[in-house]
Amino acid sequence: MNLISRAIAAVRKTLSPVPSGNGGWWPMFVREPFAGAWQRGEALRGMDALETPIVYACVTLIANDIGKLRTTLVKKQEDGIWYEIDSNAHKLAVLRRPNRYQNHIQFKQWWIMSKLRTGNTYALKQRDPRGMVTDLYVLDPHRVSVLVSDDGSVFYQLGQDNLGGQQRDSVTVPASEIIHDRMNCLYHPLVGISPLYAAAIAAGIGGKIQDNTLRFFGNSSRPGGILVAPGTISKENAAEIKANWEASFGGPNSGKVALFDGGMKFEPMSQTAVDSQLIETMRWSDERICSVFHVPAYKVGVGPAPSYNNIEALDRAYYSDCLQSPIEEFEACLDEGLGFDGVTEGVELDLAGLLRMDSKTQMETLKTGVDGGILTVNNARLRLNQPALEGGDTVYLQQQDYPLDQVRLNRIAAREPPPQPSAEDQSTIAQAKALIATQQAIEAAKAKVLAHVQS
Repeated sequence: MNLISRAIAAVRKTLSPVPSGNGGWWPMFVREPFAGAWQRGEALRGMDALETPIVYACVTLIANDIGKLRTTLVKKQEDGIWYEIDSNAHKLAVLRRPNRYQNHIQFKQWWIMSKLRTGNTYALKQRDPRGMVTDLYVLDPHRVSVLVSDDGSVFYQLGQDNLGGQQRDSVTVPASEIIHDRMNCLYHPLVGISPLYAAAIAAGIGGKIQDNTLRFFGNSSRPGGILVAPGTISKENAAEIKANWEASFGGPNSGKVALFDGGMKFEPMSQTAVDSQLIETMRWSDERICSVFHVPAYKVGVGPAPSYNNIEALDRAYYSDCLQSPIEEFEACLDEGLGFDGVTEGVELDLAGLLRMDSKTQMETLKTGVDGGILTVNNARLRLNQPALEGGDTVYLQQQDYPLDQVRLNRIAAREPPPQPSAEDQSTIAQAKALIATQQAIEAAKAKVLAHVQS
């Protein structure tokens, strides 16, 4: 029995499941938009919400934007600057190829999608005989339960997940073997809550509108209605009239010309799209979903983009409001899971793939950095993926620029009278002036003699 097995056996009898709070954390959570919806089969499930175009757009936008960021290993040097390193080949291999069936982009996308859909991401570590982490597998969150022992130790009960390397029906592992990334722990610190929990009602409204719209246009854009007779008719006659009407003017025959006699008339029963303000309701539903995911509405096609033309400002706002938190949490989880302290060495996602400027703004920004002595020419060229130039590693400034300490001690700037030279300095200055005057007189005499000879 290895160390992990002994640790599990020691606490097996005292493990208790973590309470699920209000039920919202479970991946297949159910919400009732009205009383009795569960019994009528009209409750809203988390999986149903994903069928809504805006929910799908928000989830995939966030996951794809984070997935495209390059995963790097960085280390803080003595000068306090973080540098990318490639000396730790073992851990770099895990970051670049986390497991046998996913590359690093697919891995990050699946990680973030699991977190957005269920509020929790569970990554199982696979180790070699030396105890080094060689693979990371994001498990099916439906098959993972959090357990806590009497002494507060955290364990995870894993169901069968063949793709994730777990072939047994049930196994309990300590927290050291799981990387647990969770978001919005509203009910318990070990249970994350998905944004779908708050977006379910708005997504349900949008889904119902789409269903009704599909039926409406399937009926040639004509609402259902009733046939009104001026007098009383028997049940047999009513049934016959109804059957004849549906056969003649229902389904593919909808829209044909109907002739009435005996004062009978047709009255629409349901509202048209205009009467029910369909577009406004759909926009309200989409905006609520975007607000839950913190996604700018224009990013997923809801409303126009801001009028000002500043790509960098828009991307930075999107990063700050929506992406920064899951990115920082992802980096922190990998730091802890792979044994980095996060202070002198750790995992970092390269934001250059996200915070991009238009060409004109980028050139102006780099030029300002070079002219201000902040960047070297080669620093600027590197950001443009251009090769270095000889002499481009030097910071250049204009001659009239002075060091800060000299500017700070400048007596003229402080409006102090300049210091008077000493007697020795005054004598030296007088001798220099006399010598200059003598040289000037000699030059003048030479000029006169030369002029006389020439004449």
